[in-house]
Amino acid sequence: MHAAVGDQLHIHSRAVGMVDHKGEIVEVRGPNGEPPYVVRFEDGHTGLIYPGPDCNIEPREAIH
Repeated sequence: MHAAVGDQLHIHSRAVGMVDHKGEIVEVRGPNGEPPYVVRFEDGHTGLIYPGPDCNIEPREAIH
């Protein structure tokens, strides 16, 4: 998984009735765009994320 500052991290819900989480990557701490990422989520909180298989990166250019 590779990301850049400004990309969106999308964490898909793991069960029916749970909501997905989206946030902007504000810092990439791994080499060459690799995790971990510091993400600012839509609700305003910020966290250090090691993305799992339920996550995908949406490049900045693809966001409308």
